[in-house]
Amino acid sequence: MIGLFRENVKIALGSIRTQLLRTILTVIIIAIGITALVGILTVVTAIDYNLNSSFASMGSNTFNISQYESRSRQHGGNEVEKVNPIITYPEARAFKEHYNYPFTQTSLSFVATSSAEVKYENKKTDPEISVLGIDEYYLPNTGTEVTNGRNFNVFDISNNVYSCIVGSDFATKGLFKDVNPIGKTLSIRGAKFKVIGVLKEKGSTFGNSQDLRVMIPIQVARSMFSAPNINYTLSSMISKTELLNEAVDNALITMRKIRKLNPVEENNFAISRSDDLINRIAELTSFLGWSAWIMGIITILGSSIALMNIMVVSVTERTREIGVRKALGANRRTIAMQFFVETLTIGQLGGVLGIIFGILIGYIICSIAGWDFVIPWGAMMAAFVTSFIVALVSGLYPAIKAANLDPIEALRYE
Repeated sequence: MIGLFRENVKIALGSIRTQLLRTILTVIIIAIGITALVGILTVVTAIDYNLNSSFASMGSNTFNISQYESRSRQHGGNEVEKVNPIITYPEARAFKEHYNYPFTQTSLSFVATSSAEVKYENKKTDPEISVLGIDEYYLPNTGTEVTNGRNFNVFDISNNVYSCIVGSDFATKGLFKDVNPIGKTLSIRGAKFKVIGVLKEKGSTFGNSQDLRVMIPIQVARSMFSAPNINYTLSSMISKTELLNEAVDNALITMRKIRKLNPVEENNFAISRSDDLINRIAELTSFLGWSAWIMGIITILGSSIALMNIMVVSVTERTREIGVRKALGANRRTIAMQFFVETLTIGQLGGVLGIIFGILIGYIICSIAGWDFVIPWGAMMAAFVTSFIVALVSGLYPAIKAANLDPIEALRYE
């Protein structure tokens, strides 16, 4: 049996070499379908990995309070947009003072600017640096790690010390590329800040770099960046995960009291839990995955029809060869296996080529978007199985047709 299979493989490869142009075109047609499937699944895998990495670092025991927009409908079907008020500093401060749920710590922060220019000695950055005003709880509550130096402590925040923590790009390819950043002095809007920490690399999220940031004490940031309508964010972390639901409910009641909402009024702020965000990401990537499969299957369906047509034409052109083989003693099973193996060989060649091109396209897209590339083992396995099934289905009819040819009629064929 193994010897017969080996012989059929040799015959199939010989037939492929004699019809090289047709084989190449067939392989390319199959490869296009597999490339579409693998490329989309590779990008979906990268999106899933990068989004989960961004939010999962927060842990499953944190929640944020922030502004959000809700939609409601007036009578008559006219849709109006309701914009919730920003969270002001007095409100954020009041929440932090009054929210005393056990085992929790609350961080207060805001984005002071996203277009700052930072200087060090005679070097300066482009005006694209984000400056955040934070307190001592911001880093642990958001899952942000310091790889060199330290975080702010209570003394730094309460005494408004002019110190800062910088993103990883400053140390690896920015102002401090060739020096140790710790202890060096940066200049932001003329104010001098001593670097006390460097953040762990986080990469980019949808093109926005998380490593071009400078974090300074919140009161210092408020004194330097006094733009109107600054929106503050509250982040709370509870050390006992089993108490998260009660902690969120308590935070909801506290914030409603601060905003003086009566019992019949809806919330005009948002509470978002980190585990809810992760679940939403999973739903989104699952939808993208199913979409990828639908588009890939449509493309591969065209490839399977093309492969079947090519093999039917091949059977017709080799009718006399089939007659000779049958006259020499080849049975129906042997003839069917010959064409079946040939179809499988072409299908797998197309599948391998499609996997390579699909991964390459996915890698290029990830590089352009600034995402971490993840080897899509699931997509590769799916592509291998899909190309095998396509070849299996496409080769079934031509193989049966070849096996059922009458040897006498086949020998007469010109």
